[in-house]
Amino acid sequence: MKEEGSATDSAPFLEAQYAARHVERTGTVWTAVAHIVTGVIGSGVLSLAWSIAQLGWIGGPLTIVFFASITLLSSFLLSNTYRSPDPEHGPNRSSSYLDAVNFHKGEGNSRFCGIFVNVSLYGFGIAYVITAAISIRSIQQSNCNQDKEGIGSCGFPDAYFMLIFGAIQVVLSQIPNFHNIQWLSILAAITSFAYAFIGMGLSAAQVTENGHAKGSIEGIPTSSATAKVWLAAQALGDIAFSYPFSVILIEIQDTLKSPPPENQTMKKASTISVIVTTFFYLCCGCFGYAAFGNDTPGNLLTGFAHYKRHWLVDFANACIVIHLVGAYQVYSQPLYANVENWLRFRFPDSEFVNHTYFLKLPLLPAFQLNFLRLTFRTAYVASTTVIAIIFPYFNQILGVLAGIIYYPLTIYFPVEMYLSQSNIDAWTTKWVLLRTFSIGGLLVGLFTLVGSIEGIVSAKLS
Repeated sequence: MKEEGSATDSAPFLEAQYAARHVERTGTVWTAVAHIVTGVIGSGVLSLAWSIAQLGWIGGPLTIVFFASITLLSSFLLSNTYRSPDPEHGPNRSSSYLDAVNFHKGEGNSRFCGIFVNVSLYGFGIAYVITAAISIRSIQQSNCNQDKEGIGSCGFPDAYFMLIFGAIQVVLSQIPNFHNIQWLSILAAITSFAYAFIGMGLSAAQVTENGHAKGSIEGIPTSSATAKVWLAAQALGDIAFSYPFSVILIEIQDTLKSPPPENQTMKKASTISVIVTTFFYLCCGCFGYAAFGNDTPGNLLTGFAHYKRHWLVDFANACIVIHLVGAYQVYSQPLYANVENWLRFRFPDSEFVNHTYFLKLPLLPAFQLNFLRLTFRTAYVASTTVIAIIFPYFNQILGVLAGIIYYPLTIYFPVEMYLSQSNIDAWTTKWVLLRTFSIGGLLVGLFTLVGSIEGIVSAKLS
């Protein structure tokens, strides 16, 4: 084992900053699409049939298209803030969402935004732990259903599977940074397409077997109008959660090579990704609702536990787990970087924080070991796993996360940064439209947050 640097090296944090800013950027529109699809098609797609079931045949699909449009507009605004002052040729780059906010809106806004960014990244980790456990349990349950003598072996609780997923993430969390996980994103993107196709196909086959499409214009009936409103709020939150990549857009854009200008590549990648994911969302959500009607499950694939071709359902759930392994890292790497860069800034002479050791074990490639990375990232993964065990409520957790983060990160800060960068005068047509867009997003976000919190409270009390 050999070590890099020493505790007395001058300004190690400045050297690390220089290295980060001069990293070789080799990303293309297709690697960006892979990152986005990995981050977008995940736990959200499994809840869309349930969401459409709450909103009905008209409201459900229109809501998906509505949030897709908002996300695409937001991505266009954000991609222009990567370089400054000119969005295509400006000399100043922002390596993260928080860097962009700090440059355009100042340190105070950056700190405020940092709360939402880190809460969102942390929340995605919790959601992915829950979803992976559901999928692993579904595989186990499917196998037990095929072997009646093995019913006793179906007794493992979700917490057991959450711990397995957490252990895998502890290992993968030692990948140094976002630039080193392109292979993981590509693998996860491939598996996301696989289970989206399978979910869509299984639902379509179920509709054919039923002989008709289930569901109604008004959606699943409820005992009262109040209950309907709360469920509609949760459904809106789940759909909003299905388009969460704004928070990692700048990090993805920072991996792109130029020319062409990064914002042009990012806009193309965002457009391709949103169109592709929306197509899958509509197909999975609509076919799922048509297949199950009022009995549509919160997680689509759990509705096929007794399907005769159980191996296909098992394969789809395995693809979900593989995808979520990658998606967890896509959303965790920016948070790791935020915390570790701050600690390096605060403690530039700390051996524990700044030293990197290169280890070479027999039959294994050399890898980097940093004690800060090892301890912090392990503790981070452990905490997301523990919280997922305490609050394993799939649909409600997604809705709460969307209610907290969707408006500030997808609408408010992108609008504010764009207004500042473009020097748009107050009360002009563009200014009024963007402000109206922002206020409308705030109202939707508050509605989904209140409804989803009510759902968690009701689930916990029951």
